[in-house]
Amino acid sequence: MSSDHDNHNRLYLTVWSGLLILTVVEVVLAYQTLSVALMLGLLLMLSFGKTGLILAYFMHLRYERLSLVLTIIPAVAFCIAMMFIVFPDGLRLLDFRQ
Repeated sequence: MSSDHDNHNRLYLTVWSGLLILTVVEVVLAYQTLSVALMLGLLLMLSFGKTGLILAYFMHLRYERLSLVLTIIPAVAFCIAMMFIVFPDGLRLLDFRQ
């Protein structure tokens, strides 16, 4: 029983270490002089990787049935689509400040 508990602790510490390393990479990238598109692409890829690790291990979705995971995907897609619908209104606010 203790060995199983130690394995879970080791797994969580490994995932946490990976998240910490990805965060350090993001901070280092923030101080680099890269083009905006490249910076945005790199930071988004790193953020999606971190999100996947958090969802899989800390929210325990790695151990859930496939049907539950497939239920979450359309909800996330809907939220992203709604954000893209609202983003143009946010850009329109920039014109009001002039």
